[in-house]
Amino acid sequence: MRVRIALREKGVEFDMREEDLSNKSPLLLKMNPVHKKIPILVHNGKPVCESLLIVQYIDESWVRESPLLPSDPYERARAGFWADYVDKKLNPAMRTMWLSTGEAQEAGKRDFIECLKVLEGELGDKAYFGVERFGYVDVSLIPFYSWFYALDFGVVEECPKLVAWAKRCMQRESVAKSLPDQHKLRDFLLVRQKKLQAK
Repeated sequence: MRVRIALREKGVEFDMREEDLSNKSPLLLKMNPVHKKIPILVHNGKPVCESLLIVQYIDESWVRESPLLPSDPYERARAGFWADYVDKKLNPAMRTMWLSTGEAQEAGKRDFIECLKVLEGELGDKAYFGVERFGYVDVSLIPFYSWFYALDFGVVEECPKLVAWAKRCMQRESVAKSLPDQHKLRDFLLVRQKKLQAK
């Protein structure tokens, strides 16, 4: 989702190929022989792997259109820090929530909300994490918005500024076209939870 958002922000036309991760294609294995996972951006025949690195590559390759990373080195480093926080703190908490049940799931929910509160503190009263401009941290975090509704555990009440930020982001065509439908995601997760509980 991050890659699609970044490419759309830059106005770059692209072809997207879905992958069956239970039966990885020869192209995927050739383009990412180390980790053998997606996403992969193939540009001029060369692969770029890992979503945050791909977004950075897109920003540096299409410089003139809608910059995502700040030009100031300090602000650029801060943006990198918060994007890394999303991957290293928020993502694991979310995975714990939907891959577990019982107390482990409840602990994951608490961790997820706490991570969101930290991010909301960083956002403050700004329109976007890039201050008044949609940027790198916004691209890194907004894919999690679909999960707010799908997991339904009080994000709206706990993090109203973050929810308002997400709604602003959803007004952007690049975001609206790139995120999954929240209702379909919720249905998928409910089926997944029933399977986990049946084990």
